[in-house]
Amino acid sequence: MKVVTIVGLGLIGGSMAKDLRNADPSLTFIGVERNPANAARALELKLVDSVLPLKDAVAAADVIFLAIPVTAIRQLLPTILNIIPTQAIVIDLGSTKGQLCQAVEHHPNRQQFVAAHPIAGTENSGPEAALEGLYQGKMNIICEREKSSEEAIAKALQIFETVGLNTIFMQPEEHDKHVAYISHLSHVSSFLLGLTVLDVEKDEKNIFTLAGSGFASTVRLAKSSPDMWAPIFEQNAHFLSHALGEYIFYLQRFQQYLQNNDQEKMYEMMQQANKIRPVLDGITQAAEAAAAEKS
Repeated sequence: MKVVTIVGLGLIGGSMAKDLRNADPSLTFIGVERNPANAARALELKLVDSVLPLKDAVAAADVIFLAIPVTAIRQLLPTILNIIPTQAIVIDLGSTKGQLCQAVEHHPNRQQFVAAHPIAGTENSGPEAALEGLYQGKMNIICEREKSSEEAIAKALQIFETVGLNTIFMQPEEHDKHVAYISHLSHVSSFLLGLTVLDVEKDEKNIFTLAGSGFASTVRLAKSSPDMWAPIFEQNAHFLSHALGEYIFYLQRFQQYLQNNDQEKMYEMMQQANKIRPVLDGITQAAEAAAAEKS
């Protein structure tokens, strides 16, 4: 691998470029970016060495990363597979997989594509949001492994290991169902909590005066880019709708207990929710262990 093309020079693509450049300074990075300001800033930050039109950037690449909204990936991926060099692979880094995999299911160059989802990110966006070590110790999912060539999978796994990702394999439907609960639902909840507070607290000074770390951590994801998350919600509407239905059920039940002053039932619900603690502790310990192993 000598030339890496990154389509989308924000948090996800820029962070990948930073870590791969640190691992191998001899690599050449080409960017594809429709926003001129982001393209210029990515060059200033040395995330990429040049920014080229898509066709030229793909033609020169050994590896192409797609780090753009998932609806854009779905539209662009068939075009890229039409023009991809025979030695190259394309890896998407999107948060949904079902519709995307369907879009290229019968493409003659499907074997050169690796459908991946590194579960990492922040609420920030744009080239300046790119972080070194963003992927270190995080989980990564590859879907439809059997439809990618062994060479493509091997190259992708080597890259993911280089940036510190731990990879598992799933089918697209299983992936989309799981991320609806562990990722997409939390973003919807945060967006709507932010809306609720802004609607009730018209005087923003009260929000800033009274908000503590609990509120800040809970609503942090509401700062996430709608340009990225609206397409994710659209493509995963089926599973996300089910997740929202279950979430609303618990909210309504808690509201009922609150209105009836049933403190025992409210306590029981919170006590049940506490069972998430060992799961979260396990995630933290696994990430720490992975980081220690890499160092």
